[in-house]
Amino acid sequence: MKSFNVPIIYRSPLINAVKASRKAADKMKKDFTPTLLNLGPLQIYLARHFGFCYGVENAIEISFRTIEENPGKRIFLLSEMIHNPQVNADLQQRGVQFLQDTYGQQLIPFESLTPEDVVIIPAFGTTLEIEAKLKGFGIPTEKYNTTCPFVEKVWNRSEQIAKKGYTIVIHGKPKHEETRATFSHAAENAPSVIVNDMNDTELLAQYITGEQDPDSFYSSFAGRYSEGFDVTKHLQRIGVVNQTTQLATDTQAIADYLKQTMRQHYALTDATIGERFADTRDTLCYATNDNQTAITHMLQTPADLAIVVGGYNSSNTTHLVELCEEKLPTYFINSEEKLLSRTDVLHYNYHSKQEVLTSSFLPDQSPLRVLITSGASCPDALVEGVIRKLASFYGVEEKIDELAASFE
Repeated sequence: MKSFNVPIIYRSPLINAVKASRKAADKMKKDFTPTLLNLGPLQIYLARHFGFCYGVENAIEISFRTIEENPGKRIFLLSEMIHNPQVNADLQQRGVQFLQDTYGQQLIPFESLTPEDVVIIPAFGTTLEIEAKLKGFGIPTEKYNTTCPFVEKVWNRSEQIAKKGYTIVIHGKPKHEETRATFSHAAENAPSVIVNDMNDTELLAQYITGEQDPDSFYSSFAGRYSEGFDVTKHLQRIGVVNQTTQLATDTQAIADYLKQTMRQHYALTDATIGERFADTRDTLCYATNDNQTAITHMLQTPADLAIVVGGYNSSNTTHLVELCEEKLPTYFINSEEKLLSRTDVLHYNYHSKQEVLTSSFLPDQSPLRVLITSGASCPDALVEGVIRKLASFYGVEEKIDELAASFE
């Protein structure tokens, strides 16, 4: 796989050494057991896969190169490059301005743009409507487009099944940038509808079977269906694609549920199911799969708590937290600064969407066993920072460099 020129400030000697060692020993990625960092009184288990994915590194490389290649020009990002506050802050410190917030609210009017300006499309991609608007102002959107190739893969697969007459069901968070972009691209080619979760899916299935009044569809899925959607016609043949950062198991469960609905409603067999339901399993993102699978294996390790590092508005990171919370006390932080002391941590509760202060978060256990992972938009340097901060609480920070050397 291609390697990228990512700024050294995001790199970590320790994590680089660990990842290189694991890759050399397991090139086919069949071993998902975590890596033990034995610091004596503190034992840290790192997930087999975590941190920057292909799409994120690609976006970061393009963004920083764009800044270098365009001195003196105004440079804008359509919205957050990725869902990581440190990376976005670094870009802003270099003069990059955001045109929209993460929900698509305008911060700087498009009307203020000129053909001399540079606009970077973020890794999530954007809608066809916004692309057209930018081009109307003379902005060449394709030149600085950092859309993740795996997001584009979902768009391409949607177009393929649309040509075969399937309606597109998108599993995603309706307000997320990537979901909005995928919906726009899908709706260009076929009737499309967004489901957020299994509750939405079960309701959609009732419109397929006729159990729900068709007219109520338009209020139940308000703002989440394409123009001209006819619930009496457009749910007869469907295919499921996803926002790539969703839980892979959730997307699969939604696809399986709708597939079974079609099978029963139309009395289909394995040989005929394709007449009504498209196979789209190939749209699941490899990094999302790897990181989530690594979590499930890591959670088989006896431990006292888990720490997940990443941006609080990062969908893929939140799902990692969700998986860990099922088994252990879990603390979602965006930097080592949130580890206030050996007793106090300021962490994010994604249910209430606010930071909370927890005392006595590190149990009086020897050795203390901590599971650590991070989201796909989180720099490895932040993970090392968290490890060093934890180690400092136990007076063993000097052992980290020795550990890094042992993996080389």
